Amino acid sequence: MNIYGFQKTTLLDFPGKVACTVFFGGCNFRCPFCHNSSLVFPSEFPEPINEDEFFDYIKKRKGILDGVCITGGEPLLSRDIAEFLCKIKNEGLSVKLDTNGSLPDRLESAVIERLVDYVAMDIKNSRKNYGKAVGIDNYDTSSVEKSVSFLLQKTVPFEFRTTAVKGIHEAFDFIDIAAWIQGADSYYLQSFVKSGGILDGEAELSSFSRSEMEEFAKTVSETVKNVEIRGI
Repeated sequence: MNIYGFQKTTLLDFPGKVACTVFFGGCNFRCPFCHNSSLVFPSEFPEPINEDEFFDYIKKRKGILDGVCITGGEPLLSRDIAEFLCKIKNEGLSVKLDTNGSLPDRLESAVIERLVDYVAMDIKNSRKNYGKAVGIDNYDTSSVEKSVSFLLQKTVPFEFRTTAVKGIHEAFDFIDIAAWIQGADSYYLQSFVKSGGILDGEAELSSFSRSEMEEFAKTVSETVKNVEIRGI
């Protein structure tokens, strides 16, 4: 299995853990505001990092690293992801999985098989406007809804998160999100930062003000225990 990015140490991405982060290539969404656009299309993938190089590193860092963050792209698209996660667990490390929730059966399998210790799932938008956020017209949210329902059973520690983008989101979307994820323990509202590396560099996208973000957070806090804003 090829890895297309490797951050050797992070104190922020895995709550309560000293971790490293690996990036997998390939995604089934086309979010115009995506910051990892080089990991969406195979023709744009960076030079791969061999799996053996990664495992050599974590073996050398035993006693220092607590966990590994798995992100992308969409990691669950990788056919060998379960085997990869199992090898990490066999090294005594915890696993955090970042996912867009579009592959609920693979998500559920990874959790039930105890290959994942923490899940961070993107809630891209309200169900009505999901296609606008993922770059797919008339996107059927049933698979994402299945993942949300599974995580709300609290079989594994998790968080939901949304990157709020002016030009993609509006106040109504957060009313729907609040109802949709009711009962979740944690929700993070992330501020969009426009850069030259986003997937659709021509789109008229921008960030919301702090006061706007606080209003969105207040809406979701009516149904979710812990709501925080990131990036402001």
